[in-house]
Amino acid sequence: MDRIPFGVSRFDGVVDGGAPPGTVVLLVGEPGAGAREFMYTSVTMNAVAHTDRELFDLHYGDLHEDATLPPEVHYLSFTDDESNIRREISYVLEDDLVSAAVDRVTVRDFSPEYFQLSPVPRQWYMGETTALRDLSGTEGRTDVLTALGQYLNRHAAGNLVVIDSITDLVAGISDEMTWNDIAMLVRGLAKAAHGWGGLILAYVSRATLEPTQLGHLMDAADGTLTFEWESGGSKRARTMVVQEFQGVLSQIERENIVRFETEIHEGGFDVSDVRKIR
Repeated sequence: MDRIPFGVSRFDGVVDGGAPPGTVVLLVGEPGAGAREFMYTSVTMNAVAHTDRELFDLHYGDLHEDATLPPEVHYLSFTDDESNIRREISYVLEDDLVSAAVDRVTVRDFSPEYFQLSPVPRQWYMGETTALRDLSGTEGRTDVLTALGQYLNRHAAGNLVVIDSITDLVAGISDEMTWNDIAMLVRGLAKAAHGWGGLILAYVSRATLEPTQLGHLMDAADGTLTFEWESGGSKRARTMVVQEFQGVLSQIERENIVRFETEIHEGGFDVSDVRKIR
């Protein structure tokens, strides 16, 4: 079976090249533990592989024989525009990688749909003041979940899509968007993704969800990667654990791997070591 690379070289090597096509993966992280950095690295490396193969080989190495690069990379944000996202990525990866990836990453900013019914001033997310017609009602407006679904229908097939983030949707819960809507979105997304055949990564901050809510999302998705801090003596270490993951967890279990130790350097997120059952 072909795999779609996550873009993290050593991790892709362990899981035979990446994720099975048609997969939705939750990236669940403690603050600063590496979930966002994993997401940024995945987007950048999959884009650079198309634009600068020499640079890709330098930072990633050879693709696994079963890996197939996604033709397109899409980054979907509910709160940030393209310039802010690129700035955030540049804090993690070196400038050469970010510059090489820019033209191959399509950014969709959903902030107009996300903030339209909130008290947030229009100028903050649209760069313009509220007009009189905007006070007359909600006619002609598309809600954020509908806009997201429409975009995915057009662009998700066969491609890498990053959703940043489910946490923002939870923060936007209201009469127009309930928790049940968000949970059903993830469940429907997993079903549709099997037909699309691409890879969807969705970021979730663990601190914003109740255990039961997180359990609902994990049950709906195909796989979950959790990013945690571990303390030992005077040092803290970032670690990653693979939760239930169809087509991937069985390979990790065969290697007796229980946890990945991770690091963040100029090439982005990386696996520095693995912990095995002894």
